[in-house]
Amino acid sequence: MKVFGLLAVILCGSLLLYSTGDFPDWGDKDSPANTYLSPHYITKSLEETAVPNMVTAVLADYRGYDTMFETTVIFSAGLACFFLLRISNKKEKKRTFYRHIATGIILHIKEGGKIPEDTSKFTQIDSQWTPNDLIIKVTCRMIIPFIQLFGLYVIAHGHHSPGGGFQGGVILGASMILFAISHDLRTTRKRISEKTAAILSTTGVLIYAGTGLLCMLFGAVFLDYSALAWLLGSDPIMARSHGMLMVEIGVGMAVMFVMIWIYYNISSAGKQEEGL
Repeated sequence: MKVFGLLAVILCGSLLLYSTGDFPDWGDKDSPANTYLSPHYITKSLEETAVPNMVTAVLADYRGYDTMFETTVIFSAGLACFFLLRISNKKEKKRTFYRHIATGIILHIKEGGKIPEDTSKFTQIDSQWTPNDLIIKVTCRMIIPFIQLFGLYVIAHGHHSPGGGFQGGVILGASMILFAISHDLRTTRKRISEKTAAILSTTGVLIYAGTGLLCMLFGAVFLDYSALAWLLGSDPIMARSHGMLMVEIGVGMAVMFVMIWIYYNISSAGKQEEGL
């Protein structure tokens, strides 16, 4: 198997190196990118897309195909971590740990064993339990909503200022990882389960691709947002701006929940019982 993998790498690498001969020389002023492509983006992006942020106009409109496949690559990374790391051993009996809130006594209960009757006096803990830091927990719970609010702002305002779906999605994903680190994985999974993270990350990719298919249904080419003008109640140029916001929301969802999905598997060695 290793030999086949090595041969695949050598073959793909050789093809990539061979294809570089068709590229223009580094810094060539007569290359297509410098003669007409970049000047067109710089001078016409605001006029054609009604988006002040030229970077977003290029990423989400002019080369929207590329950005869609970048989003797909991120989703594939989460899927790969799931298949490589996720462990589901139903035969192995699990052990649950409870700590008495008042006395600090820890109970080890095997799967199928008797759970403490008065659960209000016990709290479920990890096997390697350490006392929670009240200052860290309270501080994180106070700042996480503001982090998430800023993440939403970055996504919603990405086509008017620096930001977008990738940046906003990372901020939102990092906020939930901060919650998991300051509390525990079990508490985080009660808010966003593994299944929810998988479904919503897939939904983000589908929103992006679905926007392109919607354009095709209205008689335009894939990801030509101007076709959505009558649906969005705007002119074709402004529809391109709104279309970029739609795909940015999809990118933000995909990035956020893929980050959470990957963290769940890496922090718990694939078991998703106890994290960092």
